[in-house]
Amino acid sequence: MKILVLTNLYPPHYVGGYELRCAAITEALRLRGHDVQVITSNHGVQGSPPIAEPHVDRSLRIHGYYGHPWLGLRALKYLELHNNQTLLAALTVLRPDVVHVWCMGGLSKSLCLTLQRSGVPTVYDVSDHWILRSLTADVWLDWWNRGHGSFASRIHRALWTLCGVRRRCDAIAPTSPVSEIRFQRLYFTSARLRELTAQQGYDVMHGGVIHCPVDTSLFQGTPVRRSPKKWLWVGRLAEDKGILTALRALLLIKTAFAGTLHVYGRGEEAYVTMLKNFASEHDLPVAWHSATPAEMPDVYRAHDALLFTSEWEEPFALTPLEAMACGLPVIGTMTGGSRELFRHGQNAVTYDAGAATQLAERILLLQSEDHLRTTIAEAGHREVHERFAMAPIVDQVENYLRESIPA
Repeated sequence: MKILVLTNLYPPHYVGGYELRCAAITEALRLRGHDVQVITSNHGVQGSPPIAEPHVDRSLRIHGYYGHPWLGLRALKYLELHNNQTLLAALTVLRPDVVHVWCMGGLSKSLCLTLQRSGVPTVYDVSDHWILRSLTADVWLDWWNRGHGSFASRIHRALWTLCGVRRRCDAIAPTSPVSEIRFQRLYFTSARLRELTAQQGYDVMHGGVIHCPVDTSLFQGTPVRRSPKKWLWVGRLAEDKGILTALRALLLIKTAFAGTLHVYGRGEEAYVTMLKNFASEHDLPVAWHSATPAEMPDVYRAHDALLFTSEWEEPFALTPLEAMACGLPVIGTMTGGSRELFRHGQNAVTYDAGAATQLAERILLLQSEDHLRTTIAEAGHREVHERFAMAPIVDQVENYLRESIPA
């Protein structure tokens, strides 16, 4: 297949797992012999020496995300025209069999309408809430179609329409309302993310579900059977990640807890300071660390159990997958896509998000029950290596792309 990948960020310039997964699957498809070209933004490359990337074009521009400014309407018009002209040129030159669209956060959503007009088969990989949350917030499409706004804004829009500016822009950078975007072929990283998106009124329940993969050549280890002494927490230090619930649970069982919680993550300074003060004031056995992505496989293998305390609708979290692949037993919440991974007492121990007392009970349970600990560590390890390794997930993506191309 000739595949054009469209995404907002592409490593080595990335924010999180979405971009890393895009690159991993893109490279895996290239290794399988497909002709894959990437078109992405220039985020992170301005002022940097160019890197030889024959299959990556970093010409698109980001608006309002990742430190890029929100532009006034005239400057935004030129950005929209630039992004759409760049995409149209790529479609003309590359003539792809299919376009594989990843995260569109910060990119012009008018690009979706341009792809729709082009008639080129398009597949969307939806791994976060960009459709659910940011599609209707797109400044360009919203400005042209809003029925509200200041008097000056309404006059400006009317003048641009009467003078033919809208018609000329629309020929290159579509100005149609978001409601005209159709997602005919798409897949989500969890059924829960698909459900949440549909609840916002989008026609997406026909979409598939392809879960996130783990590089099991890196994240691997022997299932942990020993009584946990070194407990692990990994993630963004923020309220929605439930780290404070973990600390409150430790406070409830401080005299019975036979270990140390090692926290790996970063967050906003004020919140991190509050967490550290809480742990210090209550004399909790907590150690604070940070690590690079390359160091994380060794971090998992150096610990005995993972606490996954997320309290928001995670699309499909990688952290528990990585821990399970390395052999750790996991205690986790059932928010978001995690309900499609965890089965209480079988491959994990679960509790209600935000329930510190219940989490405390689960920690003591895993600490004392050797058979339970061994069972979930072995089952989780086996399932991740069988179902969520890179090869079977790439198989699913490859098949979905192929099936999206008319015979």
